[in-house]
Amino acid sequence: METWSADWLEPGECYGKVYCERDWKWDTRGRPFADWDLWYVWSGAGELERCGEVRSVGPGSCYLLRPGDETRGAHDPARPLTVSYIHFRIAPPEGSAAHLDGPIRYEVEERAAFEGDLTRYVEAMDAGRRSEARLLLGLLLLQLRRETSQPQEEPAPRPERSRSLARTMREVMRYVRQFPSAPHSVETLADRARLSPRYFSRRFRAYSGQTVEAFVIGVRIARAEQLLRHYGMNVSETAAALGYSNVYYFSRQFKRYRGVAPSALRAR
Repeated sequence: METWSADWLEPGECYGKVYCERDWKWDTRGRPFADWDLWYVWSGAGELERCGEVRSVGPGSCYLLRPGDETRGAHDPARPLTVSYIHFRIAPPEGSAAHLDGPIRYEVEERAAFEGDLTRYVEAMDAGRRSEARLLLGLLLLQLRRETSQPQEEPAPRPERSRSLARTMREVMRYVRQFPSAPHSVETLADRARLSPRYFSRRFRAYSGQTVEAFVIGVRIARAEQLLRHYGMNVSETAAALGYSNVYYFSRQFKRYRGVAPSALRAR
């Protein structure tokens, strides 16, 4: 059972956000942590080994490393990591014992809120506002706890959060319509929305009534119809313009969505 208070948190002097160098590595084997470290990935791809367990890390990955932990990390030089790190201690008052249980690793779903608090933490520490930083660190830890305690039946978002999510979904949909030929995926669009892929997929479907994949295909097919009807492009040109490497696959997909082959539409 967890027992802790934000008042017990002691922010350390080691904190920040950094774009890791091409040849970056992280190796604390033989030199275990003396304090806690909240370590979060904003972007990039790599892997982290903690006490012998190796896991891939990417946008939204977060570790709450404990005193005594040993780590070894590396990244893809072509996709270097950008990370935040916050070292801290827990100092309960005399006669009290602190327990900060839960997982070591998390995948943050609502990344925008989490990253906002990370940014504000650095600003507060830089300005010497340690009391504010302590409260922000407490909020970050509470959000991590929520990540592991989601009920089976997910509650509806609060009204203000629901409006924010709706704006996010509308922006993503406008972006897809603006760039129909781009190689959109759940992962890239979730990253744009600053949400985890799983959470983004659920919220997108709840908002639009269709999956991300179905929406992207529908936008491409609608654009293909415009190019065929109004811009004088033939089927091969249209398929290539919209990122299809196989014109036959494009034709089958178009017919499935429109009920007619694109060549028949072009001939009208």
